[in-house]
Amino acid sequence: MNTNKSTRRTFIKNSIAGSAALSIGGILPQFSPRSYGNIIGANERVNVGIMGVNNRGRALAKNFAGQPNSRVIHISDVDTRAAARSIEEVNKIQEVKPADTPDFRKSLEDKQMDALVIAAPDFWHAQASIMALKAGKHVYVEKPCSYDPNEGELLVQASKKYKGVIQMGNQRRSWPNIIKAIQELHAGVIGRVYFGKGWYANTRQDIGKGKEAAVPSWLNYDLWQGPVPRRPYRDNLVHYNWHWFWHWGTGEAVGNGVHMLDMLRWGMGVSYPVRVTSAGGRYRYKDDWETPDTQIITWEFDNKSSIVWEARSCNGHGVDDIGVGVTFYGEDGSLTINGNGYTIFDVKGKAIKEIKEDSNMNLLDPTNPSQNLDSIHFQNFFEAIKTGAPLNADIPNGHISTLLCQLGNIAWRTGDMLLTDPKNGHILNSTNGKKLWARQYEPGWELSV
Repeated sequence: MNTNKSTRRTFIKNSIAGSAALSIGGILPQFSPRSYGNIIGANERVNVGIMGVNNRGRALAKNFAGQPNSRVIHISDVDTRAAARSIEEVNKIQEVKPADTPDFRKSLEDKQMDALVIAAPDFWHAQASIMALKAGKHVYVEKPCSYDPNEGELLVQASKKYKGVIQMGNQRRSWPNIIKAIQELHAGVIGRVYFGKGWYANTRQDIGKGKEAAVPSWLNYDLWQGPVPRRPYRDNLVHYNWHWFWHWGTGEAVGNGVHMLDMLRWGMGVSYPVRVTSAGGRYRYKDDWETPDTQIITWEFDNKSSIVWEARSCNGHGVDDIGVGVTFYGEDGSLTINGNGYTIFDVKGKAIKEIKEDSNMNLLDPTNPSQNLDSIHFQNFFEAIKTGAPLNADIPNGHISTLLCQLGNIAWRTGDMLLTDPKNGHILNSTNGKKLWARQYEPGWELSV
């Protein structure tokens, strides 16, 4: 065995094993990112391209560049300003300057690229993931994994058909203290868990009344829309407000609720529901925002348990002074997860055990809420690529968590109580709901496996 290669492999394994202790960006304090670049051979690195670097993707690009065993070789964005800024920032972290590749499809032609990291808008996630898998690439896709239930099912099919590894950005599945919390639940620390509650509270502002306008010179608006049927550019749409328009976005429920629902499902051991209801509306402002800013979704399961998720986009007062969190309620007590910490209560509400948050986090930061902990999730992705290790957040599980939130939105949009098949989540009773199972595509962009 080549001694140098063996040494590098040992270093990688030790880095991964100690990833929970990594400092910002996954870099140990005594080394700079460029130092790591000199230590680890190119054959040990995963070469990645980043699709979408204006918000969350910008943080991902820097974090992937800072990992000891990956290198960012392509930056793809329809916004020339965002691409230039990200390329400059990544080049300060790693020894190789990423290529400016505006159309991510060109990056998929590069045989040196191993994986595509997708942080473009939600309506791109399934489409780009399947295209990357077909091109022989591995995929790290931010949540949600799909825009609608049909896309999620196609993505699951693609994950089984093609050889590439595909990890969803449900990074809490890799956070050490949350793993411990779930293990305690499964060991019966609060008895049988029969109810779960998740919530998200923020103070988002009025987006105003937009108007049609000329497309900015820095934006490739046609490629930004990609698979979505074309609509004129509006001045209050790009870059973030598309979340609140049904044509492009999925609202707070799918945008942020997936994280909470995934933890609740994981802890309670449930998958598809039998009944879904939702209430709420756009209450705070009179603007173009279409999705609810205040919403409650309830899922009922066939094992005599239920989950409730509450969203308040425009009032940041949380539950028990926690802005983003979940609580599990069992026969013998309850367990609340806050960030990467948790507290166990007895059945009367007295705290009996507390594991405190051990990292600097801001869960309301849409760009980079948990940089240090994300590194652990990335390392799990790399291990799956290199050794076939199990993924912490695979697509079959990611699809179910995403689908639950999509069903919540469908229930709200139709006003129907949805009866669903506990085997696959399909809607059994609502004709209008079934019409929202799959979207229309721009001609030539139809999705297929």
